[in-house]
Amino acid sequence: MATLWQQWHQAAVTSSGFFWSALWAFALGYLISSLIQVLVTERRMQRTMGSTGARSVALGTLFGFVSSSCSFAALSTTRALFQKGAGLVPSLAFMLASTNLVIELGIVIAIFLSWQFVVGEYLGGILLILFAWLFVRLTRPRLLIQEARQQVGEDSDESGDGDSSWRDKIHSREGWHQIGQTYVMEWQMVWKDVLIGFTVAGIIAAFVPNGFFEALFIGSGRERDPGFLAVLAQTVVGPVAAFFTFIGSMGNIPLAALLYDRGVSFAGVMAFIFSDMVVLPVLRINAAYYGWKMALYILALLLSGLVCVSLVLHYGFAALELLPRATGEAITERDFFRVDYGLVLNLVFLAVSALLVVFARRSGGKDDDGQCEQHGEHAHHHHDDGAPLSDKVMNGLVIVALVWLIGGLAVAPWF
Repeated sequence: MATLWQQWHQAAVTSSGFFWSALWAFALGYLISSLIQVLVTERRMQRTMGSTGARSVALGTLFGFVSSSCSFAALSTTRALFQKGAGLVPSLAFMLASTNLVIELGIVIAIFLSWQFVVGEYLGGILLILFAWLFVRLTRPRLLIQEARQQVGEDSDESGDGDSSWRDKIHSREGWHQIGQTYVMEWQMVWKDVLIGFTVAGIIAAFVPNGFFEALFIGSGRERDPGFLAVLAQTVVGPVAAFFTFIGSMGNIPLAALLYDRGVSFAGVMAFIFSDMVVLPVLRINAAYYGWKMALYILALLLSGLVCVSLVLHYGFAALELLPRATGEAITERDFFRVDYGLVLNLVFLAVSALLVVFARRSGGKDDDGQCEQHGEHAHHHHDDGAPLSDKVMNGLVIVALVWLIGGLAVAPWF
């Protein structure tokens, strides 16, 4: 029987291994995201999107696909689009696409889970957007939309018509300075979520017995296929448990992998993955943006949507005999630090990241405040519009996580 010290060490090694396995995927995804955000600016999106209709929804989805996967950045840009006159459905389409359809999230899911979950993530993201469109059409929240627009106010900023072309930016020092800054800010927005999420995943893997998951997620386990009621219960429990967390979309993937290892159904795991926009900090930020009535309306829309979509994915995959099967190797049994392609990719992207940090620190020929006004807007909203209590709790959890990881790695010689 493992001692407490051994379990602590195992938890710290597992958390570190999770991050090491996904490091190159994060770096690649945020490099692609930074390039697109600099070359396809928010002002261009605002000028292109209309207020309503299929074209606006399609454009909102497309712009979300090429945008950041950080939940707080998605909230900030969604408010900006809504404030510029975009309709509620196109704005929600952008928010859902920017947190479910982005490239880096699919890569991380592929590393920790399987291709079925990647397909489920992207197909489910599209279904969530269609569900949101139907939900709004059926409920017709006109008064809520009017109140929300009064809450956010009107943005009369007409600047940005002189945006440089993407060719000019990609061949200029200023453009790469901007790309480097955006890349750094991408990491600044997600590193706390990633640190806490991966630390919690390691703790759960080392300390939480399988019986806990069987009790929490009714019908979980690989001995038998759960019936519909058990699958439904697991699909509801996933987002309810996630609601009280502070972990964003990129940080909860190892937790989702652990749930799958413990026998939670495909629907339950997908519902948990989709739950990054129904966590408590997101609700509070939406309330600050649009008022509590609209924030609760969006929460109801997302909760009902992710439950329905997860069930559709589960039974759709089951009908096609595509539900993922257990490989027999638990995620905690993997050799995270072996010499393979992952090591090479990590070294390559560590070098790329260092180069981008150098670009970010070098002057691009303009006042940095003006330079970053647009691309730093996400970080500004994350820190200034986020609930102060949430920020304090998050910072406290970061300190605890760092102490836990360092201590857990350091206790190895003692047993």
